Amino acid sequence: MAPPRYKIKLTAAERLDLERLTKTDKTSARKFAIARALLLCDAGDSGPGWKVADVAAALGITTRTIEHLKRRVAEAGVEAALERKARLKPPREVIFDGAFAARLTALACSRAPKGYARWTVRLLAEKVVELKMAPTVSTMTIQRTLKKTNCSLT
Repeated sequence: MAPPRYKIKLTAAERLDLERLTKTDKTSARKFAIARALLLCDAGDSGPGWKVADVAAALGITTRTIEHLKRRVAEAGVEAALERKARLKPPREVIFDGAFAARLTALACSRAPKGYARWTVRLLAEKVVELKMAPTVSTMTIQRTLKKTNCSLT
Protein backbone atom coordinates (compact mmCIF):
# COMPACT_ATOMS: atom_id res chain seq x y z
CA MET A 1 0.00 0.00 0.00
CA ALA A 2 1.40 3.38 -0.98
CA PRO A 3 1.88 6.07 1.68
CA PRO A 4 -0.75 8.83 1.71
CA ARG A 5 -0.04 11.79 -0.53
CA TYR A 6 -0.51 15.25 0.90
CA LYS A 7 -1.48 18.32 -1.09
CA ILE A 8 -0.15 21.66 0.07
CA LYS A 9 -2.32 24.70 -0.54
CA LEU A 10 -0.62 27.79 0.83
CA THR A 11 -2.49 30.94 1.71
CA ALA A 12 -1.36 34.25 0.22
CA ALA A 13 0.21 35.25 3.56
CA GLU A 14 2.11 31.95 3.85
CA ARG A 15 3.37 32.30 0.27
CA LEU A 16 4.53 35.84 0.96
CA ASP A 17 6.40 34.75 4.10
CA LEU A 18 8.09 31.86 2.29
CA GLU A 19 9.07 34.08 -0.65
CA ARG A 20 10.52 36.58 1.82
CA LEU A 21 12.58 33.78 3.40
CA THR A 22 14.02 32.82 0.02
CA LYS A 23 15.03 36.38 -0.81
CA THR A 24 16.80 37.40 2.39
CA ASP A 25 20.50 36.85 3.10
CA LYS A 26 19.91 35.83 6.72
CA THR A 27 18.04 32.58 5.98
CA SER A 28 19.84 29.32 6.78
CA ALA A 29 20.36 26.84 3.95
CA ARG A 30 17.96 24.37 5.56
CA LYS A 31 15.14 26.89 5.88
CA PHE A 32 15.82 28.16 2.37
CA ALA A 33 15.51 24.66 0.90
CA ILE A 34 12.31 23.97 2.85
CA ALA A 35 10.78 27.28 1.80
CA ARG A 36 11.65 26.66 -1.87
CA ALA A 37 10.24 23.12 -1.71
CA LEU A 38 6.99 24.34 -0.18
CA LEU A 39 6.64 27.09 -2.76
CA LEU A 40 7.19 24.63 -5.60
CA CYS A 41 4.81 22.03 -4.10
CA ASP A 42 2.02 24.57 -3.56
CA ALA A 43 -1.05 23.19 -5.32
CA GLY A 44 -3.13 26.30 -4.62
CA ASP A 45 -4.33 28.86 -7.15
CA SER A 46 -1.12 30.90 -7.16
CA GLY A 47 1.32 27.98 -6.83
CA PRO A 48 3.00 25.98 -9.59
CA GLY A 49 2.05 22.60 -8.06
CA TRP A 50 5.14 20.70 -9.19
CA LYS A 51 5.38 16.93 -8.80
CA VAL A 52 7.45 15.64 -5.90
CA ALA A 53 10.06 14.10 -8.19
CA ASP A 54 10.51 17.38 -10.06
CA VAL A 55 10.92 19.38 -6.83
CA ALA A 56 13.42 16.83 -5.51
CA ALA A 57 15.46 16.99 -8.71
CA ALA A 58 15.41 20.78 -8.81
CA LEU A 59 16.51 21.22 -5.19
CA GLY A 60 18.80 18.21 -4.82
CA ILE A 61 16.63 16.68 -2.08
CA THR A 62 15.25 13.15 -1.97
CA THR A 63 11.60 12.54 -2.77
CA ARG A 64 11.17 11.00 0.66
CA THR A 65 12.29 14.25 2.30
CA ILE A 66 9.73 16.17 0.26
CA GLU A 67 6.97 13.73 1.27
CA HIS A 68 7.92 14.04 4.94
CA LEU A 69 7.92 17.82 4.60
CA LYS A 70 4.47 17.80 3.05
CA ARG A 71 3.20 15.56 5.85
CA ARG A 72 4.61 17.92 8.51
CA VAL A 73 2.91 20.87 6.85
CA ALA A 74 -0.41 19.01 6.68
CA GLU A 75 -0.21 17.91 10.32
CA ALA A 76 1.41 20.89 12.07
CA GLY A 77 1.51 23.83 9.66
CA VAL A 78 4.12 25.76 7.73
CA GLU A 79 5.85 27.28 10.78
CA ALA A 80 6.37 23.86 12.36
CA ALA A 81 7.83 22.53 9.11
CA LEU A 82 10.38 25.35 8.99
CA GLU A 83 11.66 24.68 12.52
CA ARG A 84 13.53 21.60 13.62
CA LYS A 85 11.50 19.12 15.59
CA ALA A 86 12.30 19.11 19.31
CA ARG A 87 14.05 16.01 20.64
CA LEU A 88 11.72 13.58 22.35
CA LYS A 89 14.53 12.03 24.37
CA PRO A 90 17.08 14.23 26.12
CA PRO A 91 20.73 13.72 25.14
CA ARG A 92 22.79 11.32 27.21
CA GLU A 93 24.63 12.76 30.15
CA VAL A 94 28.27 13.19 29.19
CA ILE A 95 30.49 11.60 31.78
CA PHE A 96 33.66 11.51 29.70
CA ASP A 97 35.00 15.01 30.32
CA GLY A 98 38.49 16.38 30.82
CA ALA A 99 38.77 14.94 34.33
CA PHE A 100 37.94 11.48 32.98
CA ALA A 101 40.57 11.87 30.25
CA ALA A 102 43.18 12.95 32.81
CA ARG A 103 42.46 9.98 35.10
CA LEU A 104 42.45 7.59 32.14
CA THR A 105 45.77 8.94 30.86
CA ALA A 106 47.29 8.59 34.32
CA LEU A 107 46.02 5.02 34.49
CA ALA A 108 47.39 4.21 31.02
CA CYS A 109 50.80 5.63 31.99
CA SER A 110 50.94 3.59 35.20
CA ARG A 111 52.47 0.14 35.54
CA ALA A 112 50.52 -2.63 33.78
CA PRO A 113 48.77 -5.24 35.95
CA LYS A 114 50.63 -8.39 36.97
CA GLY A 115 50.90 -10.89 34.15
CA TYR A 116 50.77 -8.22 31.43
CA ALA A 117 53.65 -6.44 29.72
CA ARG A 118 51.55 -3.35 28.92
CA TRP A 119 48.04 -1.94 29.10
CA THR A 120 45.57 -2.88 26.40
CA VAL A 121 42.43 -0.94 25.56
CA ARG A 122 40.31 -3.81 26.85
CA LEU A 123 42.25 -3.98 30.13
CA LEU A 124 41.86 -0.22 30.58
CA ALA A 125 38.10 -0.43 29.96
CA GLU A 126 37.76 -3.16 32.60
CA LYS A 127 39.89 -1.20 35.09
CA VAL A 128 37.89 2.03 34.55
CA VAL A 129 34.68 0.18 35.47
CA GLU A 130 36.42 -1.59 38.39
CA LEU A 131 37.67 1.76 39.76
CA LYS A 132 34.16 3.21 39.27
CA MET A 133 35.40 6.02 37.06
CA ALA A 134 32.37 5.27 34.88
CA PRO A 135 29.47 2.81 35.20
CA THR A 136 30.18 1.36 31.75
CA VAL A 137 32.66 2.22 29.04
CA SER A 138 33.38 0.81 25.60
CA THR A 139 36.83 0.03 24.30
CA MET A 140 36.26 2.56 21.51
CA THR A 141 35.65 5.32 24.07
CA ILE A 142 38.95 4.44 25.74
CA GLN A 143 40.72 4.39 22.39
CA ARG A 144 39.26 7.75 21.28
CA THR A 145 40.07 9.41 24.59
CA LEU A 146 43.67 8.20 24.52
CA LYS A 147 44.03 9.25 20.90
CA LYS A 148 42.82 12.79 21.72
CA THR A 149 45.42 13.08 24.47
CA ASN A 150 48.16 11.67 22.19
CA CYS A 151 48.73 8.81 24.61
CA SER A 152 50.18 5.68 23.04
CA LEU A 153 49.93 2.27 24.70
CA THR A 154 53.02 0.92 22.92
